[in-house]
Amino acid sequence: MTDATAEALFAAQKAKSDDRRISFGLAERREALARLANAIREFEPEITAAMAQDFGKPEAEVFLSEILPLMQEIRHSRRHLRRWMRPVHVGQTLLGLGTSARIVPQARGVCLIIAPWNYPFNLCIGPLVSCLAAGNSAILKPSEMTPATSEVIARLVARTFPPDLVAVVLGGKEESQALLALPFDHIFFTGSPEVGKVVMQAASRNLTSVTLELGGKSPTIVGPDADIETAAKWIAFGKFSNAGQTCIAPDHVFVHGSVHDRFVAALRVRISDAYGSTATSPNLARIVNDRHAGRLAGLIADAVAKGGRIVSGGAQQGTALAPTLLESITPDMEIDREEIFGPVLPIMTYDDIETVIRRINARPKPLALYVFDRNRERVDHILAATTSGSAGVNLTILQYAHDGLPFGGVNNSGMGAAHGHHGFRAFSHERAVLRNRFSALPVIFPPYTGRAAKLIRLAKRFLG
Repeated sequence: MTDATAEALFAAQKAKSDDRRISFGLAERREALARLANAIREFEPEITAAMAQDFGKPEAEVFLSEILPLMQEIRHSRRHLRRWMRPVHVGQTLLGLGTSARIVPQARGVCLIIAPWNYPFNLCIGPLVSCLAAGNSAILKPSEMTPATSEVIARLVARTFPPDLVAVVLGGKEESQALLALPFDHIFFTGSPEVGKVVMQAASRNLTSVTLELGGKSPTIVGPDADIETAAKWIAFGKFSNAGQTCIAPDHVFVHGSVHDRFVAALRVRISDAYGSTATSPNLARIVNDRHAGRLAGLIADAVAKGGRIVSGGAQQGTALAPTLLESITPDMEIDREEIFGPVLPIMTYDDIETVIRRINARPKPLALYVFDRNRERVDHILAATTSGSAGVNLTILQYAHDGLPFGGVNNSGMGAAHGHHGFRAFSHERAVLRNRFSALPVIFPPYTGRAAKLIRLAKRFLG
């Protein structure tokens, strides 16, 4: 793709944006979302086949993590869209007596959605749902690292929408840079914190607003009163789904010393039941490419060389890596500093929860934090003493699929929120409208006479 092509797509959408602000109302937005839902149903076999080709993702996992959340999001948005679009009336203030105030959500205009490779369909089309619900047009840039899925996205969009409403740009870094040079009205980026900084810097040149869904090392705590079987099931599910290539997957686990042995034993049984003992389980996705597989092998090798111990897994065959548990982790290991983003789980023992809290707080704020414990007071203390984009108690990753909750990070793990009403607001400009009805404020306009001074003294007394 040339810069001119990006500019042409952008110009076509920009030319319609003023008219769309008036013509793309509730009925049109609902109809666009219905068309998108129908297209997803029609293309589901191709989506499934593409992700099997790109990184061996199991069919059931494609449905559960890529299709089902999107269909739920579309249904939720269509059902609540009338209420979201309705102006919100705001109460009176002293200076505003005699006026009426309201907040009116408006479409931002032309938006850019840059998607990652780990959930290549969900994380490309999901933001589009909110974008269309808010009345915008969009250019989608799917990941070049999952080419088969990106091609399906391009065909689905071309079949479903006119290019002046939704268009897809395929390609790599060069195409992304060409798009980022354009003055979009909003950019929604999902990816690493490092690339998020590049996107934010590019957006600053046009003062474009951004939503950044990033990542980080999401910690998990297994407390002394945890239900061990529950913890093992949910942590295995959250960590090894999509072969650990999930931004909110548990990155590492702190286990209280009193339950450590039982937890590790239960986790090993759960891994064996779900994935077997080889790297090539049909229930386990593959690592996206050789480079990332090599990076993960390097993290394991570095940990072992520095005293780490593999207690389960470790087998690797090409881009297939068996679920791996590591212990004896120390701060000088790369795996203790770098976001893992793969099916490798370090397990660390603790006795004092305050030590764990200090360690979590000493690092950049994570996208997610998980706590397994039946002691409500202890759980509440951990949640109050730490910060993360989201938190899960006695579960993992399910918070992503709750349409009523905001999904997003904090500081290094992102800014802004997505899903449901929060996604609608991210793609909307909340316009303040104040209408004069019978304001008395002109009585104190200049010149400042004695009457004006008297009224000002009265206001001071009222404000106390």
